[in-house]
Parts: sequence; structure tokens; C-alpha cells
Amino acid sequence: MSTVANTIFSPELAARFDKLVTLYPVRRSALIPMLLYAQDEVGHVSDAVVTEIAQRIGIMEQDVRSVLSYYSMLRTKPAGKYNVQVCTNISCMLRNGYGILEHCKKKLGIDHKEVTPDGLFSLEEVECIGVCSWAPAIQVNYDFYDELTPEKVDQVIEDYRAGRGKETR
Repeated sequence: MSTVANTIFSPELAARFDKLVTLYPVRRSALIPMLLYAQDEVGHVSDAVVTEIAQRIGIMEQDVRSVLSYYSMLRTKPAGKYNVQVCTNISCMLRNGYGILEHCKKKLGIDHKEVTPDGLFSLEEVECIGVCSWAPAIQVNYDFYDELTPEKVDQVIEDYRAGRGKETR
């Protein structure tokens, strides 16, 4: 049974949240997973998402906003259908991570935290995506691409533009 009468989430996600808060000894521990699941469904963490998650956990909205402002993987504005995250941490930086970022900016015609006019792509510079041994790397939504060159980046972007990205298969 849902803890919120009029949910903004799908019935499936609302049920998942109801179960999730029971899996932790402290309900607040479910906050980050709930924010990530909500972001996946809604597209970003809106004010309505903050309000409902705070109600579901039984904490103040400001507590949710504090967590939201700390984690870079949580967005308060909509991203493109395909969110391109370019790693520029030390391993990627040493293997042309900044060059890959600049190439993405030119290829997509947008800057950090911007969305293409058609809403298809957004771009972010991120600190680390955890594939240091295969640098430089990017992540498109939840799919990783490593050992990149500008030509490989062009192919990745064109594949997504044409509906042939990893997650579209």
C-alpha cells in the first residue's frame, strides 16, 4: 500500500519505493536510490519529486535538497534523451579527456550542462566514471565507451542519433 495518496510516479515505481524503505534499518538510507529511480522515470529531480520523496521517507524537503545538491549524478533540470558524460579525472585527463570533452562540445554544439535544441543530447563533464584503465571514457546514460578517439566519439554520437546506441538495441 502506497504511503502517498496521489503519487507523481508510475504505480510500479511507487510500489518499488514502498518496498525500498522497508529494506533499510533507517528509512532515510533509501534516499539516494529513490532519487536515482525517480530521476530515471521523471527525467530530473523536480520540486514535485523532492516533495514526494521527503513525504515517503518522513524527512524534511531541505534534507532531500541537501543530498541533491551534493551528488553530481542527480539533476534538477531535464537532460537530453542521451546524457553524454565525459570523464576528465586524472586517468582520462592524461589520455586526452579534455580533448574528448572539447570534441563533444563542438560535435553537439553545446557546453557543459546544456541540452541540444532538439532535446536529444545533453553534455556533462564528470569527475570519474570508474573505467580508469581504459581511458579516456564517456558514459551515455548507463552505457560506457572507452579508449576513445575523436573518431570513436563521432561514431557513438551518430549511433545514438540514428537510434543504434547500446541502450536502443
